[in-house]
Amino acid sequence: MKDKVVIITGATSGIGKALAYKFSVQGSKVVLGARNVKVLKEICNDIKVVGGDATWLKTDVSIELDCRNLILTAINNFSKIDILINNAGISMRALFEHVDLEVIKKVMDINFWGTVYCTKYALPYILASKGSIAGVSSVAGIKGLPARTGYSASKFAMAGFLESLRNENLKNGLHVLMAYPGFTSSNIRNTALSADGTMQGESPREEEKMMSAEEVAKHIYNAVAKRKNKIILTSQGKLVATINKFFPNMLDNMVYNSLAKEPDSPFK
Repeated sequence: MKDKVVIITGATSGIGKALAYKFSVQGSKVVLGARNVKVLKEICNDIKVVGGDATWLKTDVSIELDCRNLILTAINNFSKIDILINNAGISMRALFEHVDLEVIKKVMDINFWGTVYCTKYALPYILASKGSIAGVSSVAGIKGLPARTGYSASKFAMAGFLESLRNENLKNGLHVLMAYPGFTSSNIRNTALSADGTMQGESPREEEKMMSAEEVAKHIYNAVAKRKNKIILTSQGKLVATINKFFPNMLDNMVYNSLAKEPDSPFK
């Protein structure tokens, strides 16, 4: 990965932030996009202090022009793109019966359309370098999770889009990775949207028992380096994928019962 130019969206927290540090320490030049300018500057400064190369652009991936400008930032600074990691994402937690449809739209705009926009503008450069495009999904992209209708829909859509893109370019040297972390310790549950679009504010799960963002980043880094098509992380994530393959109805009940036990569950 030395001297590879890597674009990472959602780079100011969780998996995205960990990916920024992981790739840079391996010698990659990183281009970071997110909405929090203060943290973007801090991460880039951290990377430069230890001899790395990083640049940033304030980016709301739900805005097509922002995505285009992020890609152009990479080209203007480094003249090429080798890897795009579509990591930016937002979750939601509410029963579909009660949720404001604007919540679903916002989740789709960020998780799905953000991936589409960034990929569209980066693709010509990545095809030229025979590089990689990665999508950071979730167990919610393997199994539709109750009270996460918009989130699961966005992650299933991401997978369909990127897998189709892979097949379109089988003869063009394009590598496409779908990464499915299990529950990961990050702030995505804190910023998850409730039924009316306000942030949940507090995670309903035991974050300290989850895989760390740094561990997830290490696995994604290795999967990109080895040009893998798919990785499923955590024993829980792998278990979900296996049970869903052979006993989907049983998994429906297991998932429902697990999420119904969460504090302030919408099922109560």
